[in-house]
Amino acid sequence: MNSLPLLRRLTALLLIAAAAGAFMAAAWAQALQPVPALTARVIDQTGTLTPDARQRLEDKLQDFEQREGTQIVVLMVPATAPEDIAAYANRVANAWKIGRRDVGDGLLVIVAKNERRMRIEVAKTLEGAVPDLAAARIIDQHMKPAFRNNDFAGGIDAALDQLIARIGNEATIEMEAVAPGDEASSGGLLDRLDFEDLLFLFFLPVVLIAGLLRKAVGGGLGVTFTAGLAGAVIWWITSSLFAGVLAGVAALIIASFALALSSGLRFSTTSSGGYRGGHGTGGWSSGSSSSGGWSSSSSSSSDSFSSGGGGDFGGGGASGDW
Repeated sequence: MNSLPLLRRLTALLLIAAAAGAFMAAAWAQALQPVPALTARVIDQTGTLTPDARQRLEDKLQDFEQREGTQIVVLMVPATAPEDIAAYANRVANAWKIGRRDVGDGLLVIVAKNERRMRIEVAKTLEGAVPDLAAARIIDQHMKPAFRNNDFAGGIDAALDQLIARIGNEATIEMEAVAPGDEASSGGLLDRLDFEDLLFLFFLPVVLIAGLLRKAVGGGLGVTFTAGLAGAVIWWITSSLFAGVLAGVAALIIASFALALSSGLRFSTTSSGGYRGGHGTGGWSSGSSSSGGWSSSSSSSSDSFSSGGGGDFGGGGASGDW
């Protein structure tokens, strides 16, 4: 009998806590920055970019979209608080769904000027072309130095050049990889891959092979066989014994570390040689397939666009500050 009042008190406390949580969640949702209307490829809500600078960036993105189909949008806002820039960028990108229908190749460059933060938000389809490390390097090497000199147009322009080059090279790599009888394809592919890409191509097979061999022959032998196999492959590819030895040592370290982690970890088998990710649904309201479907009739700053149904953004990309 004495437990009944206690149960009632606990129930009342739970109801109060639930009501307080709902109130705080509603207040938080109301405090979030609204998603801007998608009216152009370059949207500046801070008044930082001059009309000429904004139009040059707009024209560059339109030309790239007409060539490749990939859609890139630049957004400048005063701030993203109470969200951090990564959460805000992901919310905006998924609301806009930048990217072609059934391809989802969208990318958002966002600058929160008053907070001195920027981010490159990458749709899943483009994560192979613009991995997180590459996005971070573009921010650090091209956006940050220019922004520190108050050259926002120059920093954005330089970042777009890098992104356009990487996305364009990704398509070239895929074509070379399947071209029959092209003896230069292998060399061209290696030339276009940077250090992070090569590291990923080396790291993932080592981890996967080490896991398979661990089940077959045990942990110690599995690590040893993995290191030997990696060294032999690199020696055969490069014809350099020194490179093979280095690769074997690196594989030994990587495999040992990977197998020391929790057995519950699972590693993605997605290839980095091409585009990754799922396809979105829906599409831009109008426009030809070659231009990605923007509902634009000219490159004028007065053009208006409707949000489409392309890119699926899963949080890929990188953030930075200046």
